[in-house]
Amino acid sequence: MMTDQGTGLTDAEGGPVRHIPVLLPEVLASLNLAPGKIILDGTFGAGGYTSAILAAGVDVIALDRDPAAILGGQPLVAASGGHLTLVHSQFSDLAQHAPAGGLDGIVLDIGVSSMQIDEADRGFSFQRKGPLDMRMSSDGVSAADVVNRAKVSDLTRIFGFLGEEPQSGRIARAIEKRRLEEPFVTTRDLAGLIEVVTPRKAKDKIHPATRVFQALRIFVNDELGELARALFAAERTLKPGGRLTVVTFHSLEDRIVKKFFQDRAGKASGSRHLPIAHERAATFAPVGKSMVAASEEEASRNPRARSAKMRVGMRTEAPPEADDLSIFDLPNLASLGKMGG
Repeated sequence: MMTDQGTGLTDAEGGPVRHIPVLLPEVLASLNLAPGKIILDGTFGAGGYTSAILAAGVDVIALDRDPAAILGGQPLVAASGGHLTLVHSQFSDLAQHAPAGGLDGIVLDIGVSSMQIDEADRGFSFQRKGPLDMRMSSDGVSAADVVNRAKVSDLTRIFGFLGEEPQSGRIARAIEKRRLEEPFVTTRDLAGLIEVVTPRKAKDKIHPATRVFQALRIFVNDELGELARALFAAERTLKPGGRLTVVTFHSLEDRIVKKFFQDRAGKASGSRHLPIAHERAATFAPVGKSMVAASEEEASRNPRARSAKMRVGMRTEAPPEADDLSIFDLPNLASLGKMGG
């Protein structure tokens, strides 16, 4: 099930949806907050989780890769009385910002924020004409670079895997034909082509460009790789008893988090054909339900919550495992397309 992330969500009155922290009561309860603890919010955004955590008398280290979020968070830093440290950083680098004694909790809200969607010049939404950009940190290759330079086979894989777009090959070939005549510059350039290639049917619940835009955003920002590396970093930095809470918004993200917690639950190595080489101690223990979704009431009030899923694990005293991206079964999409120059 794909989400409407990045497509320009609107509320019941047709206006833009302001950023509302998803599953907030559930997230706060999962972190087992108490005065004196140190919590890392790896996805600061508009500061929704951070503000609520600070209100519990907890010190917060908050990260965001978006310079605009760091700038917008300065009033909260000033009002926190020294209890909030706000850092411009990717959350995969969270271990670099953890105190020597470790963290009592980490929360990650994965995905693009409503503020980014609402800013036309960031290029996240096809409903707002702007440059075809989509970079959260404003550096590296843009969505326009990918669309205009990547091979058709690479575009097909990106749209098919990251967007689960059934017409990925057809759209990729149409992109190649169009870019030979004129490069893609704006969000409407690309959305308009997709609308022609795969017209919206009456039964369709989402816009034809939704999956392609989501795939490009995930690829440009290496979101799946970022999430995987952040989970490993969390394992290294949480104290025994510390909580890791992750809120995801589509199946690819949730699958990574689920596989991580399953792998870290501890098991015997070997197979039924070979003797057991050693026992693996669990590095995380489950907390509550294996997955928590938003209530119907929250989903109706906040469209962003409709596809949200929360998973929580508690760090044990076992030493961290080695980082091994193979547990996630992710294709090496980061190597696709020579788009420099």
